[in-house]
Amino acid sequence: MKNLRMKAARAARDLSQQELAEAVGVSRQTINAIEKGDYNPTIKLCVSICRTLGKTLDELFWEG
Repeated sequence: MKNLRMKAARAARDLSQQELAEAVGVSRQTINAIEKGDYNPTIKLCVSICRTLGKTLDELFWEG
């Protein structure tokens, strides 16, 4: 499933995939794969992305 919430949160912070990737210590391809729904990130990576984007796990990753 595509993660459009993460993509929107990244765009709202005016971050490129590369900038987000560098901030959380992964490759740009990993961020792209998460947004496309091709990769299921670890909880540690999810938390890092949430911290960087100022969002909660509920807001970005969990179905509610």
